[in-house]
Amino acid sequence: MNNISPLAFIHPNAKIGDNNTIGPFCCIDQNTILGDNNQLLNSVTIHAGARIGNGNEIFPGASIATKPQDLKYKGEETLCEIGDNNSIRENVTISRGTASKGTTRVGNNNLLMENMHVAHDCVIGNHVIIGNSTKFAGEVVVDDYAVISATVLFHQFSKVGGYVMIQGGSRSSLDVPPYIMAGREPIRYAGLNVVGLRRHGFSNETIDLIHNAYRILYGKATVAEGLREIKASLPLTPEIQYIIDFVSTSQRGIMR
Repeated sequence: MNNISPLAFIHPNAKIGDNNTIGPFCCIDQNTILGDNNQLLNSVTIHAGARIGNGNEIFPGASIATKPQDLKYKGEETLCEIGDNNSIRENVTISRGTASKGTTRVGNNNLLMENMHVAHDCVIGNHVIIGNSTKFAGEVVVDDYAVISATVLFHQFSKVGGYVMIQGGSRSSLDVPPYIMAGREPIRYAGLNVVGLRRHGFSNETIDLIHNAYRILYGKATVAEGLREIKASLPLTPEIQYIIDFVSTSQRGIMR
């Protein structure tokens, strides 16, 4: 049974699951789906095109599936998909997709802190932590278990690898490869995210192997040379293969 404030507005065509709490002054538009066991505190806005899973907690002022801030958007029907067990804090804004990709996606078990923005067609993985007032431009991809500090700015089409730690106040127009710490001005590689890797159960042997991969990659004159030596000299464990795949498919290039 849902607990819906009489001061909330829910469009008759919205599809609402079971055991949701919807607080006063929330607004849920048509063409929306809300799963089970979600908690919407007061003054949450769910726009058309939202597809929200189960067990999410959404705080006051959050606006989900907003119209994209993209002049190419011409009103086409697009989606914003939110997974399960996310904490979406105050004043977070998440745009729905455009014709480019059609859908903005946020996975499961993420923490999106106050006043941060996810633009159109972004893809946020699982177990990601994003700090206050961080902003993603369109079509940014963030892989699982990334930790991004406050007030970080990401250029459109950039990609962030898994298990990274990014310093607050950074600005990134290049891709951030997995397992590393990144910071300084301009943003650059600042070593491995050793503490994060250990917390997630990576062995010392695996951490050493990842370190050797980046020692080779950043020790060569070109990325292509580094990739060739990594393939030739290191065992192709899943972690090393992930680094190779990430770097070799980077469209914007990786940070130095």
